[in-house]
Amino acid sequence: MNTPLYKCIVNKKTSTTPIWFMRQAGRYLPEFRKIRKLNPNFIKLCLDSNLSSIITLQPLKRFDLDAAIIFSDILMVPYGLNQRVKFKKNFGPQLGPIYLDKTLDANKTNFIKKLDPIYKCIKKVKKNPLIKNKDLIGFVGAPWTLLVYMINKVSPKKKLIKNFFDDENLIKKILPIIETFLKIHIKQQIKNGATIIQIFDSWAGLLDENKISEYIYHPTLNLVNYIKTFNIPVICFPREIKNYKNFCEIVKPDAISIDYNINPKKIVKDIKIPIQGGLDPKLLLLDKEKLKKESMKYLNTFKDHPYIFNLGHGILPKTDPMMVDYLVKLVKDY
Repeated sequence: MNTPLYKCIVNKKTSTTPIWFMRQAGRYLPEFRKIRKLNPNFIKLCLDSNLSSIITLQPLKRFDLDAAIIFSDILMVPYGLNQRVKFKKNFGPQLGPIYLDKTLDANKTNFIKKLDPIYKCIKKVKKNPLIKNKDLIGFVGAPWTLLVYMINKVSPKKKLIKNFFDDENLIKKILPIIETFLKIHIKQQIKNGATIIQIFDSWAGLLDENKISEYIYHPTLNLVNYIKTFNIPVICFPREIKNYKNFCEIVKPDAISIDYNINPKKIVKDIKIPIQGGLDPKLLLLDKEKLKKESMKYLNTFKDHPYIFNLGHGILPKTDPMMVDYLVKLVKDY
């Protein structure tokens, strides 16, 4: 592989800074909004291999990005495990109750069949000339984050429901199932053309220190080790985790994605592996001067460290695509 991301992650090159964005295919693009207006059911849209492949490639048609990330959602796994998943406008995901018998009854064949349009989408994107010399990023939610959604039923925002850990029997039965089917989902993405896998642990910051080992370190390490058997890089994004250094030393991802609350000057001293992200997405809503000033901080801080330019979270819906274009050119000209 000779892609910019691969050179950075695997070969630890610092001569150029590759760039892509979380949620680069999304609501800030008018061409995406056009498709979304005609397709209000988000799950159905994710399972339309033709439309999801078009959406995946939309940002690559506009910007000189170094990777595409598949248009899908981390909650496709609970959906594949027979839990009801829907997305309510201006609210977010809503999950139905867990029927343990249904979840325990999930089997590999039915799961793959249910999510097959996602794998077909990856295959379609992989064949497109726009992806030449670029990476195609597949992704999953970390076991902890999926457990949170499956039990919490909605985005927890700041804290978990009070009785989250009460049903230990349910947690002990569900967590291994989540891990098993995440591995199936990862394998199918790689098999169909994903060249990098990113693990999103969106709710890592909600967990107390005494529970991190059981619910984050070990389950994520299992996934990381599994991905490494395919000889492709794995990036972890344990958002708002208390200690990034410990996470990297225990979980051993190939690269670590950081959120915008992290001090880049401190993390560059603490972490030896390639680093991704960090820029506050809200800066794209301001003027070019402020955006340039803050972006240069990251570029200068990481100039001698393998670094992938990205945000500390996804692109916000109100972002002007012209600002994204400006930022991409700024990084490419650095």
